[in-house]
Amino acid sequence: MVKKITSTNFANTVVNSDKPVVLDFFAEWCGPCRQMAPLFEELSNELSGSYIFGKIDIEEDRALAVNHGISSIPTLIFYKGGKQVGAVSGFLSKQEIKAKLTSIFGQ
Repeated sequence: MVKKITSTNFANTVVNSDKPVVLDFFAEWCGPCRQMAPLFEELSNELSGSYIFGKIDIEEDRALAVNHGISSIPTLIFYKGGKQVGAVSGFLSKQEIKAKLTSIFGQ
């Protein structure tokens, strides 16, 4: 299940997570974001025991987008132990997202 991440729940959900976290920065008007959304959802269901998957709507929570230096969407940002450990921008296939998870987290 993909969690909606906001400034209000960011610390509890991302920074204090005991699991690696994958954040998808998106906007409803973004075509590639809409294409990637079902793939991200599928992965979140498949890998929910190992990772936390979250989505941040840059239109609803501009502060988080600014704090993360988001200049293009979709952008995935990866967290482990409360720290950002990687990021990638642009559309990714399900296999490419899985490969990124393996290369960053080694799981």
